[in-house]
Amino acid sequence: MNADDELKQALRRNHLFADLSEEQLARILHSTQKIHLDEGAHLFEYQDEAERFFLLLQGQIKLFRITPAGTDKIVEIVSAGQTFAEAIMFMDAKAYPVAADALSTTEVVAIDNKAFMAVLRESGDTCFRLMGTMSMRLRQLLGEIDALTMQNAKLRFIHYLLGSVPPSVRGGQPVTVELEVPKAVIASRLSMQPESLSRILHQLSTAGLITVDSNTIHINDVDTLRAFENRVS
Repeated sequence: MNADDELKQALRRNHLFADLSEEQLARILHSTQKIHLDEGAHLFEYQDEAERFFLLLQGQIKLFRITPAGTDKIVEIVSAGQTFAEAIMFMDAKAYPVAADALSTTEVVAIDNKAFMAVLRESGDTCFRLMGTMSMRLRQLLGEIDALTMQNAKLRFIHYLLGSVPPSVRGGQPVTVELEVPKAVIASRLSMQPESLSRILHQLSTAGLITVDSNTIHINDVDTLRAFENRVS
């Protein structure tokens, strides 16, 4: 399989492109650029002109803003298979509202906004799928705003940890969660200091709820941790 066929399949696996006609997908492919990033490399900066959106093929991307104190505030961690920055196509100000850096060796596909907008004008189904994606992200962001403003740091981390548990895991079972990003990145994502996250991990370990082995966390009993979450909420 050549590189063009691999890229075509990668696009087809994402719901935004899955049902495009061959002719429409060919036009999108013609507008794409594959970008390789080393760990820590910049994809775009805050307020850069936004002429493209992206599909992450492999690796992880952090979307973030710089706080007045000069630290990173992570808005989202993007995983392979996800698109990002597509909503900017519909904004009056065509500038990225965040910066984007690679958290690991990363490969993304940049898709030209104008080419994709032309396809949207021809495909109502694609428009509705994009609206669904943006609505889902809005609900997630509203949920996170509630969590950040109404929950304490320990509860935010427990919620994050339980959100990483595979849906197939039933209550009462132990489960192992691999943290895919450094703990400092998770702390920033949850609006806490790394030292606070370290204290929370120690407290949960002392309580017998989890066992921590570097970036691997063993939840001893999922139901017990959920019950603890309900008690502290």
